[in-house]
Amino acid sequence: MQAYDRVSIARAKGRPTALKFIGAIFEDFFELHGDRLFGDDGAIVGGVAMLGGKPVTVIGIEKGDDTLDKVARNFGCAHPEGYRKALRQMKLAEKFGRPIVCFVDTAGAYCGIGAEERGQAQAIAENLMEMMALKVPVNTILTGEGGSGGALGLAVADEVWML
Repeated sequence: MQAYDRVSIARAKGRPTALKFIGAIFEDFFELHGDRLFGDDGAIVGGVAMLGGKPVTVIGIEKGDDTLDKVARNFGCAHPEGYRKALRQMKLAEKFGRPIVCFVDTAGAYCGIGAEERGQAQAIAENLMEMMALKVPVNTILTGEGGSGGALGLAVADEVWML
């Protein structure tokens, strides 16, 4: 199989998104919003859920289902506020001793001027640094694309799995 074929499969229409995986695997998902600095980023979803009767923090890069949802979620290309939102939830998980599960499927972080002005590179770098020091287990599952620093911002983990 050629590299192009693999990428085409990872980008295929109808592939399950982070919210689909979360809905199928976890119970009682309660989504948290915002980074407490700028706003909320629909490309990153996260919150608290139950897995086997135990609370976990779940974070995922969400590409969206239909065209309107994809546009609202920026096709899974997160802004800096998305990475800050994810980090805020990771720190809450550490505070309360909850394991973290991350779902990654992105072509990369959003590369617009506004994102750079709001600290895109710094937000990703802080996630990398902070995730290395978390005292709770982190599992990251690559469900499709894992492009660039956009994927790395959620992929530093104790275990990384790929579909």
